[in-house]
Amino acid sequence: MWMLRQFGCLLLLVLALGPARAQELFAPMREEVLMLRKPALFPVELETTYFRPPGNGPFPLVILNHGKSVGESRMQPRWRPLAVVREWVSRGYAVALPMRQGFSKSGGSYVGGGCNVQSNGLAQAEDVQAVLAALAQRPEIDATRVVLVGQSHGGLTTLAAGSLGLPGVVGLVNFAGGLRQEQCPNWEAALATAFGSYARTTRVPALFFYGDNDSFWSVPVWREMVRQYAESDGRARLVAFGSFGSDAHHLFGPRSGVRVWLPEVERFFRELGLPFDKQREIALIEHDAAVPADTGFAALADTSALPGVRPAAREGYAGFLAAEPPKAFAIGPNGAWAWRSGVADAMKQALQRCMSHANGAACRLYAVDDRVVWARD
Repeated sequence: MWMLRQFGCLLLLVLALGPARAQELFAPMREEVLMLRKPALFPVELETTYFRPPGNGPFPLVILNHGKSVGESRMQPRWRPLAVVREWVSRGYAVALPMRQGFSKSGGSYVGGGCNVQSNGLAQAEDVQAVLAALAQRPEIDATRVVLVGQSHGGLTTLAAGSLGLPGVVGLVNFAGGLRQEQCPNWEAALATAFGSYARTTRVPALFFYGDNDSFWSVPVWREMVRQYAESDGRARLVAFGSFGSDAHHLFGPRSGVRVWLPEVERFFRELGLPFDKQREIALIEHDAAVPADTGFAALADTSALPGVRPAAREGYAGFLAAEPPKAFAIGPNGAWAWRSGVADAMKQALQRCMSHANGAACRLYAVDDRVVWARD
């Protein structure tokens, strides 16, 4: 009876809460969720998150490969690290993030159990191959300019996929790649051997990121992986970035890691002959009100154009230029100024802060995000 009452309470709670709300798609990067078919004796569909810049393309393509969380792979949610994806979409790239077989809502079961880590990576790489083949048929994709990027188990997957000589793939980026298999004898040595085996049939360059305080791989372990890859004729440049936060394994994903890896990735892409100039700003938080039009008063980066302000304001404006949108810079009488970033009501808060410095006098917006909105009158 007690169990029935408990079940009844739980049922009432579920009914009160209603169905789980679907994750809202991020419109500024044209986010979609595709179900892409993987041909096989028993075909499966791979849940793939897909982002694109504005326009019709053709866009070069980045495929981001996810890691493996502890526990049941089916319970691992769809991967969508927006701060990472933004760096490529803002530079004109389409970005695809496939959930491999047996993960999230993708079909089939996780492939690659047991202790053969080399085989595990190649099984995962088959999913990357299927997603690339499907996206290459889309008219907005430039299938001759593809870069594979992966983190942790996705880094191992990326290197394994690189060994297949997939058409259009011109480079590989590996963030803390590998697969920890403590239940397997000599798993660290097997992991390094797998890296060497992938390198022997890889013909494109790679970029590796490993840190000192990685909770998955000690420094000797990842250095041996890198060594065997290089000694097997793999063309890889290592970025040993030292420590990062509490765990270097998680460099790729959070905003705080972007400033560490982005300059090295930019260098790598330019070495590959790929574009990397930023084409637009993309705010991960939207303004809560319409952004004023660009007035053409001055170039955004021209600090000398700020009207009626003191040198301190020009220094503050340099900080505004470096900040992430949404952001706004306001100017008031008698040299008052203020700016705010990273909040939906950045324009409102910048004006309020400016007015507090101007003893309540009216302030006006000078710049919002990537445009100068100041009018001469």
